[in-house]
Amino acid sequence: MNQRLTKLQTWMRENDIEVSFLTSSENVFYLSGYYTNPHERLLALAVFQTDEPFLVCPGMEVHDAKRSGWDHEIIGYSDIENPWEMILKSIRKRITSVSKAAIEKEHMNVERYEQLSKLFPQASFVSAEEKLRMLRMIKDAKELKIIEEACALADYAVEFGASEIKEGKTELEILNALEFVLKQKGVTEMSFSTMVLTGANAASPHGNPGETKIQKGDLVLFDLGVVIDRYCSDITRTVAFGDINDKQKEIYDTVLKAQLAAIETSKPGVTAAEVDLTARRIIAEAGYGDYFPHRLGHGLGISVHEYPSLTETNNLIIEEGMVYTIEPGIYVPNVAGVRIEDDIYITADGAKVLTKFPKELQIIK
Repeated sequence: MNQRLTKLQTWMRENDIEVSFLTSSENVFYLSGYYTNPHERLLALAVFQTDEPFLVCPGMEVHDAKRSGWDHEIIGYSDIENPWEMILKSIRKRITSVSKAAIEKEHMNVERYEQLSKLFPQASFVSAEEKLRMLRMIKDAKELKIIEEACALADYAVEFGASEIKEGKTELEILNALEFVLKQKGVTEMSFSTMVLTGANAASPHGNPGETKIQKGDLVLFDLGVVIDRYCSDITRTVAFGDINDKQKEIYDTVLKAQLAAIETSKPGVTAAEVDLTARRIIAEAGYGDYFPHRLGHGLGISVHEYPSLTETNNLIIEEGMVYTIEPGIYVPNVAGVRIEDDIYITADGAKVLTKFPKELQIIK
């Protein structure tokens, strides 16, 4: 039994939970080592206090699940079979009744919840999310190594994207070029939809790249990440195309000052709220508080957005082994949009910055 499953089982015994029935691709991967996107089909992992766990997946994927290293029972079902009957049979081999079960309440849909309720009509259902978030929040050395590789490729993508900036090129032209070179390096998946935003478009925190052409005097924002061995990176850099005006420079310098201060504050023992407020106060004192509308950052790992959420109300204590983003931004419509984002790893001594592309304002001539 792997250490991650053992930790979950300990939690189950402490809370009198007979079975955890987990259905998200990310948590199934975290605990089993097998990743798949089953689309509309059922994927699940059943974990017990002491008995052998089992994996449920489409029959066509059983070979892939075994090849991933999962050496416990696998229930593979065809498109014309009812997997719930097989699930009940396998559970009853291990335990005779269920009074309390843990599920991912934020992930499991109503239809599957009703199916599970029919199998165990006397059971109460508790959330597994908080425990799984806490387990995934602390990265081991293997996870860190993979994330560092993903960060290096994200750095490369920003460097290449900046080199592609030319007057008259569109956001989509640059986006397509940088994703193409990543594919040449073996990247098959981005962490999220890549953003290349120029001029006024950069003032939209979640803007959509399009046919807008880059012009001299524009700030160009890159927000992207890659997936390596199921782990994500996430970087944002804002560069200048030619000379920018004083207001744009002031906004950039304010974001950079806030970002560096938040990284410096990130160390074991402080709260997530303290880290967020460090950056937020700097931006507010510069007069841009109303133009920083989102949290400071988020955890990073198998999902691009994981626990913790760095907000001014989250009093979670920062711990060694966490990986999260620091990404303050200022977005003033029709003036400028600037965001600077790094991925950091918390060591005993403070933050190790994993994304390396320079943050001092890069001016592309």
